Amino acid sequence: MSIKSLTPSLAFNGTCARAIALYERALGATVEQLVRFGDGAKMGHPFDPKDQDLVLNAMLRIGGGALMMMDAPPSRPVPTDTNVQVFVDLDSVSELETRFAALAQGGTVTMPVQDTFWGSRFGMLRDAFGIRWMLSVEQRKG
Repeated sequence: MSIKSLTPSLAFNGTCARAIALYERALGATVEQLVRFGDGAKMGHPFDPKDQDLVLNAMLRIGGGALMMMDAPPSRPVPTDTNVQVFVDLDSVSELETRFAALAQGGTVTMPVQDTFWGSRFGMLRDAFGIRWMLSVEQRKG
């Protein structure tokens, strides 16, 4: 048996829909699937009505990659700190600068965008939802 695919999944504590909106705006993500807790009853698993707008499962397409996202059930919140980071490889410095600035709004820059010793323009941040991002573009040697 072989691995069919590997897709990161991000969990949020009630802010998934807002994070999706940020990733659409900042990264050009497109939502391929979105199921809310309120849809659970149709699948035989009703959730508390007050949680109906929370995201049960979402699949975003970002460039050639995919990202799954969800809100954790309020009774089982997820930790807000992690050692996982999402790496985004970009085509141009201007695209890196634009997307980095958009993701950083309301978040914290942990490494400003800069030229690196390994030949990339690179920066790191934690977005407004606590997700850690690394953005990079390989610089052409000339």
